[in-house]
Amino acid sequence: MITHDLLRFMELPPSLFSQLKIWMTDETVAFALLGSYARGDAGPFSDVDVVRFVNDDSYATEGQNGTFLLNDTLVVCSTATPSQVESWFTEPGQAVNVMAGLRDGRPLWDPDGIFAHIQRRAYTFQWTQMLQTKADALVGQEMVGWVEEVHKGLEGLRRNDSGRLLNARYGLSWGLAWVMRVGRGVLSNSDNAFFEDVIHAVGVESRWSQLLRRAFGVGSTPPSLRAEVTAGLLLYCETFALLEEVLPRRAHPLIAATVQRIRAELSQDILL
Repeated sequence: MITHDLLRFMELPPSLFSQLKIWMTDETVAFALLGSYARGDAGPFSDVDVVRFVNDDSYATEGQNGTFLLNDTLVVCSTATPSQVESWFTEPGQAVNVMAGLRDGRPLWDPDGIFAHIQRRAYTFQWTQMLQTKADALVGQEMVGWVEEVHKGLEGLRRNDSGRLLNARYGLSWGLAWVMRVGRGVLSNSDNAFFEDVIHAVGVESRWSQLLRRAFGVGSTPPSLRAEVTAGLLLYCETFALLEEVLPRRAHPLIAATVQRIRAELSQDILL
């Protein structure tokens, strides 16, 4: 088990030693540290991300994870079963979130080298054509899923309804950033890095990236809610333009019709 000296070296709460013992079960095979503490760039408000690996797919993770304050440091523990670990390497929506973080991870307790093996797989991970095919299907599902937010945004603009605009803003910013991350296989090493990672993957000065910044309200002069949603609607159109060729045929008609509706409804005086 991890020692108090190592905890001090990693600037982790000393009481984490006792907490890991509490989290230990008969099925536990490893503990690993991910996130900012593993990378060495944690700040005073950073949380400690601990993953407990178990050897049983039937292990009930519900109620087994937890969020605690230890010496004023937030500690978040999650549990990974063998099938969940495998999904990190076979499902594109999982891979873009986890892979880079695994590469930066540090073992806390790994007597049989289970985490070391997982980390070696992460180092050699490649975005294969099979993963890309799955990613294209997922992108189609997500773009169809955000059609409702498009309509909320258009109606919110028509009525000047803040409730509808706020509902639309999430899907037309976070949702479309996620779509592009999956579609382009952008592996981010943290939740905090996804924005810059996806912008660099598409092109920092591309129209898509300019619209994403405005949809998120990022800039020296933050835009209004209406302007953010308008940017998000145009971002939907631009996302379609960039990913149109790989979208599944069954999803294409609805997405294309939605793009047409956006362009028809947005008057020239509010186009960005």
